[in-house]
Amino acid sequence: MIKKRKKKSYTSVYALGQYISMSAHKARRVIDQIRGRSYEEALMILELMPYRGCYPIFKLVYSAAANASHNKGFNETNLVISKAEVNEGNTVKKFKPRARGRSYSIKRPTCHITIVLEDISFYQKYQEYLMYFKKPGCRNENINIRCHDTYSSGGPWDKK
Repeated sequence: MIKKRKKKSYTSVYALGQYISMSAHKARRVIDQIRGRSYEEALMILELMPYRGCYPIFKLVYSAAANASHNKGFNETNLVISKAEVNEGNTVKKFKPRARGRSYSIKRPTCHITIVLEDISFYQKYQEYLMYFKKPGCRNENINIRCHDTYSSGGPWDKK
């Protein structure tokens, strides 16, 4: 099996909740509502939704934001849920005794939830930097930025 090596991201932080006792289908119903939203908006949505799966997801989003502010020093107002996924975990199987010596199997599904928060202030600074170079009068003449054209290498057979 070939494993892809993950690149270090300096703008994202994650929290992982494993073996949460609820089915992955019920957790996905809640996760789909908060994916791509800001941190504060996601917390408001999770507080007001009537589903039982909202509470563990609320705790995970809150934990990911605490990781971001403590470990990397990000501001919570600039955080966005960039990735939220739910995977199936183990199924806990039990047997319950029934009438006439029979047994009834009980299956309790679990799931693993991953929440990734990303700091968008880095991208805003990057956009401002690009806009600085797009303005015609603001370019610094000491910096030469050349775009490499694949079709023109400076030879006599260039098509223009």
